[in-house]
Amino acid sequence: MAARLLPLSLVLNVILLDMSGAAESTIAKPPIPNPIIDFIKSSCESTSYPVTCIQSLLRYANMIHQNEQKLAIKALSVSVSKTRSCASFVKEMGPVKGMKPIEHHVVQECIEFMDDSVDRLSQSVRELGLFGKAEGKDFVWHMSNVKTWVSAAMTNQRMCLNGLDGPHVDTNLKATIRPRVVDVSQVTSNALALVNHFASKNRTTGQTKTPEMKLVIKCICMLKSLICFV
Repeated sequence: MAARLLPLSLVLNVILLDMSGAAESTIAKPPIPNPIIDFIKSSCESTSYPVTCIQSLLRYANMIHQNEQKLAIKALSVSVSKTRSCASFVKEMGPVKGMKPIEHHVVQECIEFMDDSVDRLSQSVRELGLFGKAEGKDFVWHMSNVKTWVSAAMTNQRMCLNGLDGPHVDTNLKATIRPRVVDVSQVTSNALALVNHFASKNRTTGQTKTPEMKLVIKCICMLKSLICFV
């Protein structure tokens, strides 16, 4: 039997695909400078889960550089992504066969908690991105909003875990959902720690004296007959 010849166009397509694949394999990603790696590692040491922190942020090193604000924003963004993914996973599970009403209630509550966490964390990302050159009361106000929303997100995640740890929840159901929520809660905890670190490093900026504050200090000093440098 004579061998069948492949169409020339098909042969060319296969060759081109092989060539493009070989080219992609030879293109290396730009190396991450060691100072940036050291910056991320040292920053993550202030978190409760440093290994998770480094693993989740190192891939974004070339975006973060050595900027505490960018580091905190990216940490919050990772938390948003993971929380949203967790919520979607639980939603897609749907009603499990044989699930008891109380278990269904726990799962639905967990979905609501995760959805609310996504909203709170998303607000935090936007707020932290608005800082710019904020000083004084503006800096403190923005930072207070971020901390409040991230803390609320952590509370939601904790409430979800509390429900899953209830005595009436099936072991298999718990084992399916709980690890994902734990991962989310750890990433969010790390994000809050990095936000606090950013705030502490910029505390002097946040406490810049306004003209009104300078006037009050000067008056107090005059009343006390003290020499005051403002």
